[in-house]
Amino acid sequence: MSSFFPSDSSTGPDRPRPWKSSSRRRLARVAAALRAAGCVFAEDEARLLITQAGSPGELERFVRLRVGGLPLEHVLGWAEFCGVRVAVGPGVFVPRRRTEPLAREAARLAGGCPVGSVPVVVDLCCGTGAIAAALAAAVDRPLELYAADIDPVAVDCARRNLASVGGRVYQGDLFTALPESLRGTVNILIANVPYVPTEAIALLPAEAREYEPRVALDGGGDGLDVMRLVAAGAPRWLAPGGHLLVEVGESQAELAQQLMADHGLTSRLVEDEDGDVAALVATRPVRAG
Repeated sequence: MSSFFPSDSSTGPDRPRPWKSSSRRRLARVAAALRAAGCVFAEDEARLLITQAGSPGELERFVRLRVGGLPLEHVLGWAEFCGVRVAVGPGVFVPRRRTEPLAREAARLAGGCPVGSVPVVVDLCCGTGAIAAALAAAVDRPLELYAADIDPVAVDCARRNLASVGGRVYQGDLFTALPESLRGTVNILIANVPYVPTEAIALLPAEAREYEPRVALDGGGDGLDVMRLVAAGAPRWLAPGGHLLVEVGESQAELAQQLMADHGLTSRLVEDEDGDVAALVATRPVRAG
């Protein structure tokens, strides 16, 4: 692969200028390389790579990695989620824009908890901790934040992202990772569980299949194996009136709602801006007495 960088020799030795000064030609060449590799948003990605790079050599390395198939967020070392920049390390699930409606609904519900209380928020299957970080930024009140993931690489990444907001991150399998003291106290339980059916994994983009952990993608035969475990365990961890939020495929929504009902949770669907099903909110009823 030839160099992506046009010469800046026209400036002359007496008028040095930064290497990014020939931005139009550089942007065109980087975007062309990305486009040829199949990147749909080649110009946007090119701008990000140029901005992130500290030297022509580093930009060259970034472009080679991206052209080779590495997810953009892994190249940059960060992703933007709900307006918050979160660290993303190699081998960690990249937070998706399609998850933002779930995060916004979680923030709305957390903000609506009784005045004077400190909502207890748990981000289960947290990955980078992006949802918890987004809530901390969006909710204008103190939150008691917890996060957990089975993947130690994800846990390390989440700890970096949540350290500044006081989030506590644990490693373990679903609820077994959480402190027992949280049983029956959780106001907002977010569980962005894997929900891709096993046979559909092969149809995912190569970026996901090759660079993200399968445990963050594979939801079993119908995609709902992990969601079943969460639905079964949630009533013991939610406070009365507490909410469980999960991302779900539109074709899975009806079955997912039935799973929640089977465990005594009432549920409703959340739509994205296009009117498509994006998430499900299940609530533990408040019982008198």
